[in-house]
Amino acid sequence: MNPALKLDSVSRRAFMLRTAKSTLGVSVLAGLDKAFAASEAAPPNVGGKAKSVIYLYMGGGMSHIDTFDPKTGDTKGAKDPIKTNVSGIQFGGYMTQLAKHADKMSVIRSTTTKNGVHGPATYLMHTAYEERGTIVHPTLGSWARHFKGPSHKTLPSSVAIGQGTANAGFFPPAYAPLPISNAEHGLQSAKAGVAETRFNRRLSLANRFDQSFRDKFQSAEVRAYTELYDETVGLLASTELEAFDLKKESQQVRDRYGRGFGQGCLLARRLVQAGVRFVEVSFGGWDMHAGIDDRMNGLGTALDQGMAALLEDLKQQGMLDSTLVVLGTEFGRTPGINQNSGRDHHPRVFSTVFAGGGVKGGYVHGATDANGYSATDEPVTVQDFIATVGAAMGLPVSQVVMSPSGRPFTVGDRGKVVADIFA
Repeated sequence: MNPALKLDSVSRRAFMLRTAKSTLGVSVLAGLDKAFAASEAAPPNVGGKAKSVIYLYMGGGMSHIDTFDPKTGDTKGAKDPIKTNVSGIQFGGYMTQLAKHADKMSVIRSTTTKNGVHGPATYLMHTAYEERGTIVHPTLGSWARHFKGPSHKTLPSSVAIGQGTANAGFFPPAYAPLPISNAEHGLQSAKAGVAETRFNRRLSLANRFDQSFRDKFQSAEVRAYTELYDETVGLLASTELEAFDLKKESQQVRDRYGRGFGQGCLLARRLVQAGVRFVEVSFGGWDMHAGIDDRMNGLGTALDQGMAALLEDLKQQGMLDSTLVVLGTEFGRTPGINQNSGRDHHPRVFSTVFAGGGVKGGYVHGATDANGYSATDEPVTVQDFIATVGAAMGLPVSQVVMSPSGRPFTVGDRGKVVADIFA
C-alpha cells in the first residue's frame, strides 16, 4: 500500500464495507456497519466497575449555584460558598456535610440540555431520548436488565423509590423497576391475604385456566406477561423481602440519614446490598421560583444529610467501590434571583455528580462562567450523562438494539462517555 495514502476512519469504513459487499454479499453489510459504529463510539477500558447504581434524582430543577457550582458575585444567593475537603473545590453553603465527602466525588459542572419543561426534561434525564407519542424508551435499570439479565434470583433488578420513573420502555414488562412510593412503608401488599395452601390452590387454578391461552397464542407479549407474573409470585415467596424493611436498621443509623429523602437513601443501600442492581431515589420540590433560601434550608439540608450519610455508609460497608452513586436533575435554575426571591428554569447549564463505582474522587469536569449562566469548558449533554452511567455499569453503550417496531436504539442515544471522570 502506498504509505502516502492515508484514509480517515470514515473512508476506511466505507472502503471495507464496499469490499465486504462485493466479496461476501450484502447480508453482512448491516452487521459490519454496526460493528464499526460500536468500535468508534466508545473509548476502550472505560468504566465497568459499578455492580450497582443508586440514582438520586432531584425533581423540579436543582439550583447548581446553591449546591455544586457556587459563585461569589451577584448571583451567589443567600449563602457564601464553603470549602470542601479537597483543595480548590467549593460547594454551596447548604452542602456542609457533602463538603466533607468531595474527595469521593466527580462533579460535572457543565451538564447542559435544550429542554426547560419539567415533564419532557425529566423523561430525557431518565432515557436520553425525547418523548414520542409512538414509543416509550427504557430507563437505565431496564437497559441493564436487557444486557446483563436478572441481578438476583427473586428480588427485582431495579427499584424506583418515591415518584421515580418506573417503566420498561419497549422491553418486556418484567424489566420495569419495582415502584416503592414510600421508603418507610417499604414493599406494600407483600403478603397474601389468605393461607398459603389456599393461595397455592388459587395459583394452580389460575395457571390451568391460562395454559390453553398460552398454548394457543405463543407470542412475545404473552411470554412477557407470563414472565412478569412468575417473577411477581417469586418475589412474594422470597425470603429476601426484609431488604425492604427499614425497621431492620438501628434507630441510630436511621437518624443519621434523616427522614424523608434520607430514608430513601438508606433503603437504596439496603437494596443494593441485597442484590438489586439499579435503584432510583426521587426527591421532588426543587422548582424554587420563590423563596429559594427558605426552600434550600429544607430541601438542601435534606439532600446534604441523606447523600452524605449514604456515601459514608457505603464506604464503611465496603460497597462504595462497587456502587455508583449518581445525582441528577432535569435542568438548573437561573443565576439571577427573580422578584420573588427565587430562581427560574435554566436548561443552559446545571450540575450532576458521580461518586464511587470506579470514578475519580475530588474531581471537577467542565466549568461555567463567573455568574453561572453557561458552560465555558467541556459541555456534557444529557445523552453523554446517560451513556457515562451506562459505561460505569459495564453496559455496551454503543451496541444497537432494535425495538419491536424495528427502530434502532442505544444506551444514551449515542452520547459520548465522559471518560476522564473514571479513575
